[in-house]
Amino acid sequence: MSSPEVESFLQQIKLPAADSHKGQNGKLLIIGGSELFHAASKWSLDVASRLVDMVFYSSVPSNNELIQEAKSEFWNGIVVPRDEVEHYLEEADCVLIGPGMERSAETEEIVNSLLEKYSDKKWVVDAGALQMVDPSLLNKNHIITPHSREMELLDKKLAGQELAATVLLKGATDVIRSDGQEIEIEGGSTGMTKGGTGDVLAGLVAGLYCNHDALTACVVGSYVNKKAGEALHEKVGPYFNASDLAEVVPEVLWQEINKN
Repeated sequence: MSSPEVESFLQQIKLPAADSHKGQNGKLLIIGGSELFHAASKWSLDVASRLVDMVFYSSVPSNNELIQEAKSEFWNGIVVPRDEVEHYLEEADCVLIGPGMERSAETEEIVNSLLEKYSDKKWVVDAGALQMVDPSLLNKNHIITPHSREMELLDKKLAGQELAATVLLKGATDVIRSDGQEIEIEGGSTGMTKGGTGDVLAGLVAGLYCNHDALTACVVGSYVNKKAGEALHEKVGPYFNASDLAEVVPEVLWQEINKN
């Protein structure tokens, strides 16, 4: 999809009203991280905390270093113990689950039990959670963000059954499938092969999904993430990382909104 075609989606982005109060412009719960993968969910958090009013963040109890860093990085955030996550889940407008989670029986239990219990909630299912999810639990309220190998795994699990969720298939060209529509988003740069850029995208999409429909969140998220990669490439070529991308995304989003 070219820039002019994306404009209709960018025009739908809602900005905070002058008289709005804290919490009215999005509350996002992020469930992610593990003892093995420390940074992934932090990249998602870094982006999302710039988009919404409140971020509730829940990682594994032993991930103390990440939790302490999270507490110092954003003002309107709450670090949530895993045994209290359902209380904040009920309050959140959207839940992102999976960045930094391992492929394990524990992840499988957490993901599928929560998706089944809170099936009407807006969910973005990514990374480790996506690899362990029961695809029969996915519905029209859910966004999934697979790369090609994860999509192949889901297709095998589905065994010909239709997937109800909105799909943002990541690649050199992102492919978004939602309710019979298919939209391609081109762009990006070679620096976006770095680990963590998908976690930035997941945080961006989830932050947008708090206050927008799934298709708008995916199209704008994919487009802005790629444009941010292009902006960084103009400055430093391929020599940037996921943290750099997370810093540039809000600037690019604002620029793109103001073009319209």
